[in-house]
Amino acid sequence: MSRIGRKPIAIPQGVQVSLQGNVVAVQGPKGKLETRLPQGVTMQQKDGHLLAIRQDDSQAAVHGLARALVNNAVEGVTKGWVRDLEIVGIGYRAELKGKHTVVFSLGYSHPIEYPLPSGIEVTVDAKQVRLSISGVDRQKVGQVAAEMRSLRPPDPYKNKGVRYAGERLKKKVGKTGAK
Repeated sequence: MSRIGRKPIAIPQGVQVSLQGNVVAVQGPKGKLETRLPQGVTMQQKDGHLLAIRQDDSQAAVHGLARALVNNAVEGVTKGWVRDLEIVGIGYRAELKGKHTVVFSLGYSHPIEYPLPSGIEVTVDAKQVRLSISGVDRQKVGQVAAEMRSLRPPDPYKNKGVRYAGERLKKKVGKTGAK
């Protein structure tokens, strides 16, 4: 049996959970999320906890997944999810244009405008080299961070580009001189 799937999910104060078929709707102080459960896995609410229950062992592969998705939704509506990016390189920077667009200057001949999807907020620090992406939906926050990183992934030779905060890069050695 799945160890993660068996763990109960504690429902914090101020969070309402409603179960309708294979859809779990979670509402909290930060917002509202709906999570679809895989076929054969159901959720039960017992004294302040949610339990993921599977029908039989054929759903063993998605048992822990279903529990993790609902737990991410509960955590998202209470605390929210944050992903930090760093921009490294001379002249590389980002700035907010309005509330729904981030403009990147990443060494290309033109600035890159990235429109933000609904439910995602970005803050840029004063030096314009650190971005903080926050939202309720963990998948959406991670996807936006990955798309922003892909605008200029870190170069293995100079380590310039957009990277996750705390990401460790392996720097390659450049060419040696011809003899």
